[in-house]
Amino acid sequence: MPHQWALLFSALLLQRDAKGQYLFDLICHNLNLLEKDYFGIRYVDPDKQRHWLEFTKSIAKQMKSQPPFTMCLRVKFYPPDPASLKEEITRYLVFLQLKRDLYHGRLLCKTSDAAMLAAYILQAEIGDYDPGKHPEGYSSKFQFFPKHSEKLERRIADIHKTELIGQKPEISERNFLQKAQMLETYGVDPHPCKDVSGNPAFLAFTPFGFVVLQGNKRVHFLKWNEVTKLKFEGKTFHIYANQKEDKKIILTYFAPTPEACKHLWKCGVENQAFYKLEKSSQVRTVSSSNLFFKGSRFRYSGRVAKEVMEQSAKIKREPPEIHSAHSTPVRSVSHGESFIPRSRSQVADTSEGMAVISDEAYSPSDSVLPTPVAEHSMELAVSRQINGAPCSIEEEKESEASTSMHGERGDFGADSRSAQEGAGGDSALSEVEQVNKFVLSVLRLLLVTIGLLFVLLLLLIILTESDLDIAFLTDIRQTPEFEQFHYEYFCPLRRWFACKLRWVGGLLINK
Repeated sequence: MPHQWALLFSALLLQRDAKGQYLFDLICHNLNLLEKDYFGIRYVDPDKQRHWLEFTKSIAKQMKSQPPFTMCLRVKFYPPDPASLKEEITRYLVFLQLKRDLYHGRLLCKTSDAAMLAAYILQAEIGDYDPGKHPEGYSSKFQFFPKHSEKLERRIADIHKTELIGQKPEISERNFLQKAQMLETYGVDPHPCKDVSGNPAFLAFTPFGFVVLQGNKRVHFLKWNEVTKLKFEGKTFHIYANQKEDKKIILTYFAPTPEACKHLWKCGVENQAFYKLEKSSQVRTVSSSNLFFKGSRFRYSGRVAKEVMEQSAKIKREPPEIHSAHSTPVRSVSHGESFIPRSRSQVADTSEGMAVISDEAYSPSDSVLPTPVAEHSMELAVSRQINGAPCSIEEEKESEASTSMHGERGDFGADSRSAQEGAGGDSALSEVEQVNKFVLSVLRLLLVTIGLLFVLLLLLIILTESDLDIAFLTDIRQTPEFEQFHYEYFCPLRRWFACKLRWVGGLLINK
C-alpha cells in the first residue's frame, strides 16, 4: 500500500503546476471509479478552515500551507438515491461516507433507525452471527456512534442475529443506503452559524434543498427551485427564495469568520448548480455582491446531477472486483477476550464520543469535525483494496495513532494536522500576512480618498473656470455662497498657485 501511494504523489510532484483535476483523475483511476462526479477532494488550511479543492485551479496556488499537503477523498454531492447507483464500488464509497457521518454525529436519527443502521453495518463487517465466534456482547466492541447505551447495543445484536441472516455484504450496504436516504439529515454537512438573534444554527445543503437546523428540529427547508440567490458579505450570509403564492423571503445568518462564510457560499453555489440545473451549459458565473461592488466571483465546474445519471446509465463494463477492508472503529479489547473481527473489518482507534443518539437531539456541533475544523478533528482516510489499488475512506484519530501521508501506513488522507508538519512558522507567517492585508487595505482607502478629492477638484475647476452654459451650472454660480467662496477663497488660492508656478519657471530658465 505505501509504495503505490508514493508513486501516485511522485507523479503529481512531476507537474508543479498540476491542477486539481489532475490529482482527482489519478485517484479515481487508482480506485477504478467511473461515477466520480459525486466525489471531491477536501483539505484544511492552517487556520483550520475546510475547503474543496477547485479542479480548474493549480493545487499549489490553493494551498496556504507548505508541502506535504494532506487531502481527503469525500462525497461532495450526495446522490439523491444512493442505492440506485450503477456500480457497487460507487455505492461502497458512499456507504463509507455515510457510515462516517453516523459515527461523527451528523447522520442522527431515532433510536430504532440507529439500531437498524448499525445492524446493517455489523452484517457487512462480520457476516452472519456465529455463536462460536461472536461471544455475548460482541456488538459492543464496535463504535457505530459517538456514544450509545447498552440497551441500544443489545438491540443492534438482536437485529443482527435474527433479521439479517444470509445477507451478503453488498446487500447489507445497499439496505443501509436505502435506510439512510430516508433520514432528515441525509447528506447534511453542517456549517455552524448564528441567526439574527444570536442563536446557534446549522446551515446545510442536501440533494433536495437548503436546510436550517436549530436545536432538535429543522426550522427551514427551501427546495432548490425555490432558492433564487445566495449572497455573502464578510461574515453575513443571505439566502433569497420565492415560495408558494409568490411569497418572497430572505434568510440572514452569520458565520464565525469571513473565510467560513465564503466557503459556505461556494458550497451553496455548487450544490444548487449540481442539483437544480438540467445541463452544465446552463452554469453561469455567480457574484457574491451587488452590481456596483466587485465581491467574489465563482463558477461551478463539472457536470450536473441529471447528466451524471445519464452518463452512469451508459456504463457497460464488467463490475470491478472489490476486496474490502472495512473501517468501523473497534473499541479496545483486553488480551483475555477472544473476540476478533473477521477480515472484512479493520481495527481503528476511536475517541471518546460526545454526541448522543436519541429521539430528539440533533447537535452537529458535537461532531468531531465541524466547520471550521475543531482542535480535536478527525479526517477521512483510506483503507481498501480494489483490484490491487488502495483507496482511503476510514476514520483516524488525531493522536499518536494518526499517520501522515508518508507514514508507516501510507494512507492518502490522514489527520489534517499532518499537512502542517515542517511548517512551524505558520503562525508567524499568518501574523505577517495579517499586517500585509491591513497595510494594503489602508493603501486602498488612501487611493480611493485621493481619487475622490481629485474628482471634486476637477468639478470645482469646471464650475469656476469654464464658460459652459449649462442651466444647473449657471444656477450654482449665481448663488451667494458660491460667489463668496469664489472671490474670498478660490481666487486667492489660484493667484498663489500661479505665483509659485512662475517662481519655479524662473528657476528652471535661469539654470
